[in-house]
Amino acid sequence: MREFSSALASWPWDVALLQEVPPWWPRELAAATGAAGHSVPTSRNQLLPLRRALAEAWPDLIKSGGGGANAILARGPIVGHRSLVLRRWPERRVLGWVRLGDGTCVANLHASGHRAGQPPKRAREEVELARRTALAWAAGDPLVLGGDLNLRLPELDGLVHVATRDVDHLFAAGLERAGPPRVLDRGALSDHPPLMVELRPAGRPATSGDSHPS
Repeated sequence: MREFSSALASWPWDVALLQEVPPWWPRELAAATGAAGHSVPTSRNQLLPLRRALAEAWPDLIKSGGGGANAILARGPIVGHRSLVLRRWPERRVLGWVRLGDGTCVANLHASGHRAGQPPKRAREEVELARRTALAWAAGDPLVLGGDLNLRLPELDGLVHVATRDVDHLFAAGLERAGPPRVLDRGALSDHPPLMVELRPAGRPATSGDSHPS
């Protein structure tokens, strides 16, 4: 927790999308980074007090069995939030969604994985439901949708692909890239390196305060 908080606090972002962090982390991460936050529980959360005790005592032994949550952190006000369960079985998958103080909406998810050689049917279904829901909730306002989609080359109608690395992706509507995406050095903190992109309102020249590093 200490190392993760330090790294997250040191990076220059306005909005951070986190997938499958321990469920008790989002509040502490928000405090450590001076951010507002919204989180949704995902999978492996039964008997959570016991899981937490084991995870804090033997994190390398229990690994992801300590429980999961997806979180959106914002260095600015969050004025609204929603969530939608995308799948309950075999693992709970949830869309988290927030509206920021400037009206921009942000959606975050971790889609289901699949075995090598098998089509990613579950992930495609979850991502499509997340796409439709996030756009509907945004109601025409700017939207960022991202996370671990467990898809290599996704295409989302109504959204522009603004950053990608392996199965991690960021899409946007009403926003465009203000610079090339970056992959940040995370050391040994995660098996997914952080993906960062700076966005600005689509069709407008960059001005001070317009960008939204995510």
